[in-house]
Amino acid sequence: MALKYSILGLLHYEDLHGYRIKEHIENNFGRMWSINYGQIYPNLKKLREDGLISMKEIVQNGKKGPPRKLYAITPKGRQEFARWLESFPEKPMILRDPFLMKFVFYGFGDHKRSLVVVEQQIALYEKQGENRNKNLEKRRQSGLYVKLISELGADMNDMFLEWLKRARSEIIAQIKEDAK
Repeated sequence: MALKYSILGLLHYEDLHGYRIKEHIENNFGRMWSINYGQIYPNLKKLREDGLISMKEIVQNGKKGPPRKLYAITPKGRQEFARWLESFPEKPMILRDPFLMKFVFYGFGDHKRSLVVVEQQIALYEKQGENRNKNLEKRRQSGLYVKLISELGADMNDMFLEWLKRARSEIIAQIKEDAK
């Protein structure tokens, strides 16, 4: 469901082709969920069948290959999107992270190995934090709601990084305790 409305939301900004929709979702919403082309095009087809978007083929001047399909939101699509915006969220936030799923079970494994993985996660979130903060100023100029969601992403990254560092300290203490 979220993908359907994300596509409709993106088409409020400008008409887009499928590749650009996927690229925009990955670049801007990739921390919320991941998608693939196998999801984009069936959704575009269904949205078009439902009359929520239209499609026109654009011949690429001087380029070989088939025409590009450019999608635009229809008045019916705008109405459906407005209805969705006014509705309550379907369910509370779900945090799906393969690392966290493994982390729960690290007590059954080698503490030293879990420490290596935690260190890798710390490096990942430090780099991700740098990128988020670098883009934060640009996002703050993109309107109130884009600014707020960007700040949430940066804050969550910082919070998770702080938790990882605390976990690292406690794992190190456990390794020292086990060595006694």
